[in-house]
Amino acid sequence: MISFPTIPADQLVRRLEHPGRKIRMVLDTDTFNEIDDQFAIVYALKSPENMTLEALYAAPFYNELSTGPADGMEKSYQEILKIRGIMNREDIPVYRGSTAYLHAADRPVESEAARDLVERAMASDPSDPLYVVSIGAITNVASALLMEPRIIERIVLVWLGGNALHWADTKEFNLMQDLHASRLVFDCGAPLVLVPCLGVATHLQTSLSELRDYVKGKSDIGDYLYETYQNCSKDHFGYSRVIWDISVIAWLNNPEWCWSSLAHSPHISEDLRWSADSYRHLIRCVNFIRRDEVFRDLFRKIAD
Repeated sequence: MISFPTIPADQLVRRLEHPGRKIRMVLDTDTFNEIDDQFAIVYALKSPENMTLEALYAAPFYNELSTGPADGMEKSYQEILKIRGIMNREDIPVYRGSTAYLHAADRPVESEAARDLVERAMASDPSDPLYVVSIGAITNVASALLMEPRIIERIVLVWLGGNALHWADTKEFNLMQDLHASRLVFDCGAPLVLVPCLGVATHLQTSLSELRDYVKGKSDIGDYLYETYQNCSKDHFGYSRVIWDISVIAWLNNPEWCWSSLAHSPHISEDLRWSADSYRHLIRCVNFIRRDEVFRDLFRKIAD
């Protein structure tokens, strides 16, 4: 069984506070799975006053858009390269991630992304932790934790996963794809800022008409995001779509837009529900997002 270092409770609470300064981060993303990952990558790159994006990791996914986790990861890798090219940011390295989900709770899936995360985290000073931001299945991150458990002392995880802690269940795509990985990040004691999907990130809805007014024609990447959104539905009458993934970047940009509180790290039950345990370590959980402030910031930055 893998043994993880224990972070003292007072130090953990400090790590779970908003950094209040410019941070270093990596972004782990299943970019081809949905249209919102693209927005999140752009948002991070357009927020240099608050974050330095050091690397991008392609995460696996498996649904109707892929033939399996490996294919989903490769398609995400290619989509990341496309976005990076449009934004002329070839200076940022992109790494292929896991080709499969964890086969067991203590068996990592080796990948370029997991190895880079271990190296980058271990090179970080604990006083300046690396922010590991994930907006997909958390396989790459869990693999890195299993490969080198000591990285929990040098990182802060920020993950869009699961549903609100009060929700009837937590049958959410990012969490369900790799239950071994999801359980690991809640169990290992790493500093974790959780942004739930249903009940929290669902506030982040936008429409084609809004993107037409504030994104289209503002920049090359703005046009790409508009076209991507336009192609996601054949009928945009009365239609809106959640751009979930920008939530994690929004919290890093301004915690006043993403209200949060400390909670004991929950268990994930066999029937995919949250199970509370007041003896567990603390995490930070976002409870509400001020949608308008987030989109105003995003739209201004895309136009800049």
